[in-house]
Amino acid sequence: MKRILAFASVMLAISSQAFAADLYQPEPEAPAVVEPVVAAANGWYLRGDASYDFMNLRGAHYLRGEPGQRETAGFDSADLKNTGNIGVGVGYQYNDYLRFDKTFDYMFKINFRGSTSGTCGVGGACKSRDHSSLTAYSLMANAYVDIGHYGLFTPYVGVGLGATKIKWDDLKNTACNGNGCDDTVTHKGKESWRFTYAAMLGTAVDINCKVKADIGYRYRHVNDGPMFGYKLNGGPGRDEGLDIHEARAGIRYSFGDAGCQQAYLPPVDMPQQETPVFK
Repeated sequence: MKRILAFASVMLAISSQAFAADLYQPEPEAPAVVEPVVAAANGWYLRGDASYDFMNLRGAHYLRGEPGQRETAGFDSADLKNTGNIGVGVGYQYNDYLRFDKTFDYMFKINFRGSTSGTCGVGGACKSRDHSSLTAYSLMANAYVDIGHYGLFTPYVGVGLGATKIKWDDLKNTACNGNGCDDTVTHKGKESWRFTYAAMLGTAVDINCKVKADIGYRYRHVNDGPMFGYKLNGGPGRDEGLDIHEARAGIRYSFGDAGCQQAYLPPVDMPQQETPVFK
């Protein structure tokens, strides 16, 4: 009986070891997975932008009085309404941190309201109401530094130099006091090219390898220039320049090889791991 029990114990131990050997299978190594990466696009790109522009006219002045007795007078008030702006451009991404572009921007019609003080034909001192408007477009050369890539975001700073064509419509001036109003006088509007500089900051947002959204702020300064011509002892007049604060949004499309990396796919001939079969 003891021999039978001993033999049974030996056989049980051997069979347990064999079952454990059959059961154990080394875990297959998981293939490395590379997530898709949106890389900085190098090469040429196109851009389109729109903005809401907060306008600030630095002031305006004009000449008044009889010939030989003329003096410079300033406007009591000189305000421009805010407006919108659209722009297009072409640029080149030199490397991950430096890019350049040239842009064309068109500002929609901007209404002007002002007032001056003087004497009236109806007698005595009077105040005038002045109405006009302007349109403008700019040609700018810009340079940007992309500060770094943070997930989908690439913040940047930039500067620009160029010129702006300012075209003033005719200025209509009506002087009034308690005795009544003079007839409205129309001064011919002037137009001129002005030196312009700009500073920008914002961030690009990756949409895909080729397309980036661009959200930012731009400050532009436009130099002073002629505003309206002479009429009835008044004029010519000049504005003292514009400061423009822009809230901008746009799209950039790259034509270059953006270097998008695809998700990892195993080679076709890679042997597949067999599923362990327990017997």
